[in-house]
Amino acid sequence: MRLRDLIVVALLMAIGYILHSIPFWTVGGMRPDFMLVMLISAVLLLPEVYLAAEAGVLAGIITALTTTFPGGQVGNFVDKICTAFVVLALARLLRGRINAKILAPILGAVGTLISGAIFLGVARLVALPPAPFGVLYTTVVLPTALLNTIGTGVIYPLLEMSRQAVQGGSARRERAA
Repeated sequence: MRLRDLIVVALLMAIGYILHSIPFWTVGGMRPDFMLVMLISAVLLLPEVYLAAEAGVLAGIITALTTTFPGGQVGNFVDKICTAFVVLALARLLRGRINAKILAPILGAVGTLISGAIFLGVARLVALPPAPFGVLYTTVVLPTALLNTIGTGVIYPLLEMSRQAVQGGSARRERAA
């Protein structure tokens, strides 16, 4: 377990909180979840089980604390953890078969669709949603999936380039020492 990786995940979740705080639109108290861009990017960048668990728990806590949706506290916590592990499994399964620059937006879309379904399902079990599942899914989750696809496609390659630059700098310092 590397402290640097834990810190990177924590920083990405902090950035995710900032993205999550931007209310673009709201339907029945449900708003787009751009925390997922950072969650999915973190899992892709550092595909380890313990880091996916950390990212999922942190994202779940942060979004649960900031939700305005009835039953959203439990829904957010459960869906972020499940989404982190689903994305990790898909990333491990597809890595090497699909270019990472293509895989990131695909997992951005799939992860958001899965997250939205889990969130709405759990929230429905915990409290009475202000609108039907289908309405919320089509008016919030589907447009968010489109935006998260684009966001993950942009953010992940930047994070990967940053990671490679940092690792290259570390290797140069080690050779010089």
